Formats: sequence, structure tokens, C-alpha cells
Amino acid sequence: MFSVETRKLSENLGAEIVNIDLADGVSDDAFDAVYAAFLQHQVLVFRSTREVEPRHQVEFAKKFGEVQIHVMNQYHASGYPELYTLTNLDESGNPSGKHPDKGTLAWHTDGSWMKRTGLATFMYAVEVPTQGGETHFADMHGAWDRLDDATRTELTSLKAIHNLDFSRNRRHGEEPMTDEQRAAVPPVAHPIMRTHPETSRVSVFLGDHAESIQGMPYEDGRAYIDDLNRRIIHEDLIYRHRWSDRELVVWDNRSVLHMATPYDTANARRVIRRCTVLGDSPR
Repeated sequence: MFSVETRKLSENLGAEIVNIDLADGVSDDAFDAVYAAFLQHQVLVFRSTREVEPRHQVEFAKKFGEVQIHVMNQYHASGYPELYTLTNLDESGNPSGKHPDKGTLAWHTDGSWMKRTGLATFMYAVEVPTQGGETHFADMHGAWDRLDDATRTELTSLKAIHNLDFSRNRRHGEEPMTDEQRAAVPPVAHPIMRTHPETSRVSVFLGDHAESIQGMPYEDGRAYIDDLNRRIIHEDLIYRHRWSDRELVVWDNRSVLHMATPYDTANARRVIRRCTVLGDSPR
């Protein structure tokens, strides 16, 4: 049986897969070992000696399950509707000074605004700046463990309403969703206490797409979410990934929050390809 070689990237989460180059593809035997490492470490990093083509990224993602076609179709590129491209380059290939999606700068989990939330996200670095533009990951299993007993008890009965239109307007309102896009993804309620369907570990499921608390006055719910989102981020439970070209990172959206860091959009170049595999409805 294939055995993956890993190098831990932080104390609580994250590992580099040392002996697989995604440009060569991943066999079924190797995938079983990769998936076991994915469940264990929550964030996996793959470094390749040559370009991982768009088709290889999609093929790898499909081994995890059904790949999402993102409702924000203006980000589709590379000839694959499954891929979502984030770039600050203009049509001439030069830095535009515009950030492609400011929502990525806040802690969130991909696809929490869908009934079937994101299982895993696959992010590939085509071109990255030498400073800034990092991606940080926060362990939500550890965040749950650090909540006091009273808060954990309270969260067992609370659901947050996640809404992509809300978070898009809040962070990137200069390019709002279309009426058609909004209609395709109406707000959805998910429990804040989430049990992982494969490991049975409990985590906090929240982030920046959460707009309100079901059954709570709107402003009270907003205050509750903002406070809890601050409390669940612990500096020692974060893995900070500094990108290099031709790296692919995959993470478990069911138990990890992530965010990007700013970079010089007027002078630096950052091109990222991303796709997300759909998972289950949280419970």
C-alpha cells in the first residue's frame, strides 16, 4: 500500500505531502493515503516541480467528490467552470490595483452559504507576490474545545443564517451579485456546533458568511456572531501559509476557517485558481 510522507507545518494543523507531485497525477492507492492525511491534518500542502494544469487540479478534486460550479460565474476561467480564478491582473496582464475579492480577507469557510456546504477547497498558486497574499487557516476543533461549558451548551441549540449576498455586499459591495445569482443561493440556516461526518469531532461552524441567528432579533444576532467570530480565533491555532508558485493547498472546510492577507495589488502579481468539492448539510 502507498504511504505518504508528511512534514508537519504547525503544532495543531497542516502538513506538507513530500512524496507526491500533483503534476504526475494521484493513483487510487495514493489517494487513499492522501485522504487519510487530509482528515488527520485538515490542511495539506503539495509542492510541484512543474505546472499543475487546470485539468489536473479538477481531476484531483473530483477524487474527493462533486466539484462545485460557483454561482459567481464572472470568476470562471481556464476553460473549466469548476475553477474559480482570483487575480489582480487586468486584460493586458498587468497589475490593476483592484483586489479581486475583498471577502477573502475575512475569516470564512467556503460554501457555508449553501445547503450542501464545502467539503474541501483546492487552491493552486499560478503566480504569487513575494510579500503579502498569504492564506491563514484556523482550527475550529481547537476553538470548540476552548469555549467555556456555558457557551458550548448554548451553541448546541443555535443556528446561524449564512448568506452570500450579505457577505459580498459587506466586503466587496462595489461589484454586487446579480439578481439571478442571488436567487440561485438564498440564505440557509446551519447549526453553529458541527459534528464532523467522518471523524465525529466537534467544531464551531461560523465565519464571515454568517449574517444572523435564527430566532434572535437581527441586531442581537449580528452582535452575537461578531463576538463569537472573534473568540474562536486563537493565534496558536493558526497555520500561516506563505505561497510559492506551483503550490496547491487543500483544506477541510468542515473544520477550518481561512482568510487571505493583503498585498500590493497595484504592483505585485497574484493569480490563484480555486475549486471546492461539495460536502453534506451540517448537523
